[in-house]
Amino acid sequence: MNRSDMDAFWQGWLAANREAERRNDWRVLADSYAEDATYGWMYTPDEHFMAVGREQIRDWALGTEMAGLDGWHYDYVATVMDESNGMVIGFWRQRAGIADDSGKEYEILGIGGSWFGLVAGPDGLEIGWQRDWFDLGSTATTFLALAGSGRAPQGLLDRMGLDGMTQPGHYRLADLPSTVWPPPVDAGEHAAKGERP
Repeated sequence: MNRSDMDAFWQGWLAANREAERRNDWRVLADSYAEDATYGWMYTPDEHFMAVGREQIRDWALGTEMAGLDGWHYDYVATVMDESNGMVIGFWRQRAGIADDSGKEYEILGIGGSWFGLVAGPDGLEIGWQRDWFDLGSTATTFLALAGSGRAPQGLLDRMGLDGMTQPGHYRLADLPSTVWPPPVDAGEHAAKGERP
C-alpha cells in the first residue's frame, strides 16, 4: 500500500474526528469505513461489542455506544503506520471535557487506542476493520468519579445505568458475528514466517 495515500487518509481521519467532536455527533465518521467493515472491542472476556457493516458502525459503534459522551474527546497522541500490510495503530487519550475542583480535566487513565486495517475503496482508502482497546477498570473509576462529583451530565448518568448486554452490538464471545482479532489477522495472513496464527 502506498504510504503517501495512507498519510493522506490519516490526516483526513484526524480532521473528521475533530469535526465529529465539534458537532457532538460521531456518526459522520461512518463514511470512512468500507461497506462491509467490522468494528469491535472487548468489555470483558465474555462481553464484546461488534458492529458489522458501515450502517451498524454508524448506528451502533458511533451512535448508541457514544451516547452520553458529548464533550468527550479522543486525542491521538501517537501513530504507528505500516504500509507493508495497510495497518495503522493510533494511540489516544480519552478526556471528558469536564474539569474537577482543581481545574484538571477528567481523564480515563491507561493506554487506549485503535488498530485499523485499510483497504482500497471506490473513492480511495477506507477502513476495512477496526479494533479498539482501553482500560475498563480506569473507565469505570472515571465514570464513577464524575457521577459522584455532581458534574456528570444526565446523558452520561443514563448511559451508566444501562445493562450492557441488552444494547445493540453486545455479544457473548461464542456469539460474535466477527472475530475478536481482525479477520485477516485471525486467518493468519500477517503471521511472521514460521509462526502459527
